[in-house]
Amino acid sequence: MSKYLDLSITEINEKLKNKEISPLDLVMESFDRIEQNKELNAFITLNKEQAIKDAKELEMAEVDNLLFGIPIAIKDNIVTKDLRTTCASKMLANFVPIYNASVVEKIKNKHMIIIGKTNMDEFAMGSTSQTSYFKAPHNPWNLKRIAGGSSGGSAVAVSSRMTPLALGSDTGGSIRQPASYTGIVGMKPTYGRVSRYGLIAFASSLDQIGPMTRNVYDNALLLNAIVGKDEHDLTSVDKEDEDFTRFMKQDIKGMKIAIPNYFVSEIVDKEIVEKVHDVASLLEKEGVQVDYVDLPYLDKSVTLYQIIAMGEASSNLARFDGIRYGYSYDKCQNLDDLYLKSRQEGFGDEVKRRIMVGSYLLSGENAKTYYDKALMIRDDICKSFAKCFAKYDMIIGPTTTTVAYNLGEDMDNPLKAFLDDVLVIPVNMAGLPGMNIPVGFSRDHMPIGLHIIGNYFEEAKMYQLASRLEEILKLSLQPNYREGGIKDE
Repeated sequence: MSKYLDLSITEINEKLKNKEISPLDLVMESFDRIEQNKELNAFITLNKEQAIKDAKELEMAEVDNLLFGIPIAIKDNIVTKDLRTTCASKMLANFVPIYNASVVEKIKNKHMIIIGKTNMDEFAMGSTSQTSYFKAPHNPWNLKRIAGGSSGGSAVAVSSRMTPLALGSDTGGSIRQPASYTGIVGMKPTYGRVSRYGLIAFASSLDQIGPMTRNVYDNALLLNAIVGKDEHDLTSVDKEDEDFTRFMKQDIKGMKIAIPNYFVSEIVDKEIVEKVHDVASLLEKEGVQVDYVDLPYLDKSVTLYQIIAMGEASSNLARFDGIRYGYSYDKCQNLDDLYLKSRQEGFGDEVKRRIMVGSYLLSGENAKTYYDKALMIRDDICKSFAKCFAKYDMIIGPTTTTVAYNLGEDMDNPLKAFLDDVLVIPVNMAGLPGMNIPVGFSRDHMPIGLHIIGNYFEEAKMYQLASRLEEILKLSLQPNYREGGIKDE
């Protein structure tokens, strides 16, 4: 089997320009890898017929940008015209959208080729992708471990080299956490940087689409392609076009980095804390000032997230009523029975739990007691970050408290899904950009990720730091799993 998909985007682009390979070669290699590694369960729906057609149409076209002809995977909560979009739920198991999300239109304009829709937690509610109606994806570093969530399928597709690029969505760490567990780069941009039009909403004030890739440069390239003001999304921000790769060759000497003490406290496994300290030492050798600081309210972020996210989820998911689209119970006695049975059978347990709690939180006086109070403390979190960024360029710490753990572990503990994201949730609360980059491995050779947090709209500076760390560490990030799968050389 060819190994073009193991190359960087720039290397693939050169081969396409020189006519050494064609887009069809890339597409067929991608589907071959998916077929050979079915047990990873990374995809819910494949787009094979259309992808081959698109690739053939590009064969005679001029290679006009770095992303031309590159296969890409799309998380299954981002709508794709004429391609099934399920949100990994029985509720939408047969839903075929009639329009494309704005990000899908943007990647099509770059002549990227959609390979399929990736597995995820149902309606993005979870941190392991085990709430999927289509069963969980498996971590390519260890098939018995979780891939993380909710963008677990996208992370697996990139980590296992099925596609070079993928899109995920991040409500409380859902890009960065699975990126950490699977050893890839994942970016949650500043809230409003990327249009949410066509993203099936979980919590509208927190949701953000972002890129998932094998390396930092490719990640910046994909972010270049998907950002921009969108008239369909009133929360999207009008910013001048910029190249997120522009600082990557610049020295990081003189940067000031903060590490919150909470991020290296006893809530994080010791070997992960040690890895963060190692990274801090590397940065200091590069002339970077690294200080350990106290940042208030970080320990309150999970509670705030539960209130805000579940409240917004209960409102957003009210549209799935069994009438307009989605699963509809066909043996109802009356209208109330239709609503009840359609939602009862269409939603999984985790989604129903969050809808019920969210409905309670927004009911009557509870809205003032819980939701309004949570919004006030959320504002305090934003102010505490702003105070830190007045002194420091960036904040770093671990992305996760542990490495990826076993599938099925703590499935009966509903709080576990939130605690898995305790280190990444604060970024969504504040609307800041955050990214994961791999920085090493645990003793049992599972990836460990570093979380880089930047000030609003300073993604380019984050890529500058990340690319230098990537260059220093030079990690081998190709999983080596079952015989017959994609393996290290």
